[in-house]
Formats: sequence, C-alpha cells, structure tokens
Amino acid sequence: MIRVVVADDQALIRTGFITILDSQDDLEVVGEAGDGKSAVEVAQRLRPDVIVMDVRMPVMDGIEATRRLAGAGVPDPLKVLVVTTFNLDEYVYEALRAGAAGFLLKDASPQQLIAGVRTVARGESLLAPEVTRRLIGRYAARLRPADPAVTAESALTPRELEVLRLIAAGQSNAEIAATLVIGAETVKTYVSRILTKLNLRDRVQAVVYAYRTGLVSPND
Repeated sequence: MIRVVVADDQALIRTGFITILDSQDDLEVVGEAGDGKSAVEVAQRLRPDVIVMDVRMPVMDGIEATRRLAGAGVPDPLKVLVVTTFNLDEYVYEALRAGAAGFLLKDASPQQLIAGVRTVARGESLLAPEVTRRLIGRYAARLRPADPAVTAESALTPRELEVLRLIAAGQSNAEIAATLVIGAETVKTYVSRILTKLNLRDRVQAVVYAYRTGLVSPND
C-alpha cells in the first residue's frame, strides 16, 4: 500500500485528489494539509511514501515545504510530487532544486496523477518531457552557474555526457534510445552510472545539474 499526503490550499482540488487516489486499491491517503507549514508537520509525523504538494499555499509555500522535507541535508528525505500550472512555471525549477522528485500539471488526468504517485513511490523521478523542455531550460538560465566538486567532463565518458545532455533536453529513456540507436536497457544503465558518478539522487537532479553547471543551456 502506497501511503499519500495531499497538500493544497484549495479544498475542492484537495478533495478531488484525495478521491482519485483513494479509489485505487494500492493507494491510501493518510493525511491532508491546506498550507505548507501544516504539510511539513503532517508529513514528518506520518512519514508517507509520497506527498502531493501544491506550489502556492499560505503560511509557507510548497517550495519551502519541499525543501524542508526533501532538500539537501535532510536526513531520510521524503518523496515529493509537486503539482503546478503553466502560469506558475517559474516556481517549478526552484521546486526541483528544493528536492522534488518530479511534477505534474494541475490539468493532468486522474490516470496521470495515479501513475505519477506510483512512479515517485518506486523511487523514480517524474519529468514529463514536453514540460521539461519548456520549463527547466527557460528558468535555469536565470541562475548563476554552480561550481561542482566533480565535473561531468572529468567524471563521465563521452557517451555518458551525451546521454546527460539528452536527459537535460527533456528526452525520455525511449527517446534517448531512438536518438542514439541503442537499447532501452542500455540507456537505463547509462543513467544509473551518471547518477552514481555525479552523486545525484535521481533524474530530476541530473537535469538541474546539467543546467546549473553550464553543460547545457536553453539555447542548445
């Protein structure tokens, strides 16, 4: 059973999410919150498998709540799935930097929400390729480049660098496999090696890393 906490300041949306998720035999909503501060308190107390987190909420926004639950330095971080709308997309990049495992748009279908929660619960990241290209590249350009302890150029092979650039471009594993004319399992192996070598938690952090370090830019 996947235990879920839903955080959204709009009661109608929160109730809708809860109804959708509770309709599944393998999902159980164990808590809810109407603001970011309450979301942190509920999640820390209940330790759910996934927190479905809105971005704009009173008292504390979803970005800060995500940072407190899943950010760098948090012991035993929780998995956060951020929900947003395109007119709030400038916040998405910050949410991913804060440690979110991925994000969905609020106009996603019930099936996409259910699949997203299951994906994040498995420990995988959720980045829809079509919105990755539109959001991450646009707002990553506003940030100062990072100076990582380990650079991709020194740690990765040429092929791994190529895969990392395609991940940052928003390509799924299947698209990368088609682009490079290699098998999907081979792509999974490359992704795993990249995360290990760069000490990254998941695919989301790989995208952020690529933009923050200047390996790719929105103009690429």
